[in-house]
Amino acid sequence: MYEELESFKLYMADTGLLTNLSNFPLYLIKNKEASNDLMIGMLTENYVSSSLKFNNINLNYWKNDYTSEIDFILQSEKGKIIPVEVKISENTKSRSLTNYMNEYNPPYGIRISSKNFGFNNNIKSVPLYAVFCITKANLDDL
Repeated sequence: MYEELESFKLYMADTGLLTNLSNFPLYLIKNKEASNDLMIGMLTENYVSSSLKFNNINLNYWKNDYTSEIDFILQSEKGKIIPVEVKISENTKSRSLTNYMNEYNPPYGIRISSKNFGFNNNIKSVPLYAVFCITKANLDDL
């Protein structure tokens, strides 16, 4: 209802095809240099978007007037709004997610990263390999 239709992000349904079309050398994906973080972050976010969309979850994102941005804003079947942040680095601290949580007080947030399942500071950690487990129906139960 409050979507801004002129503000959107585009994702490709096939992350492998996106990687190929971007001419991003595959050997750099395994290289942990900071210069690769932007591209690998975009590929990871694209992978998460594909997984969530496969589970029929509508994808929205949030950006304030400053520098904060939440990768995905999900809505459960009962109308709960859940912010989702995708991280590729070992450092999973997220100023944007913290700011969003403090400002809008959602029931919880989700951080998707290479870390294992967990729950800390009202943020549920979901490993990248388990994104397919997030469904619209279980957002109310997570």
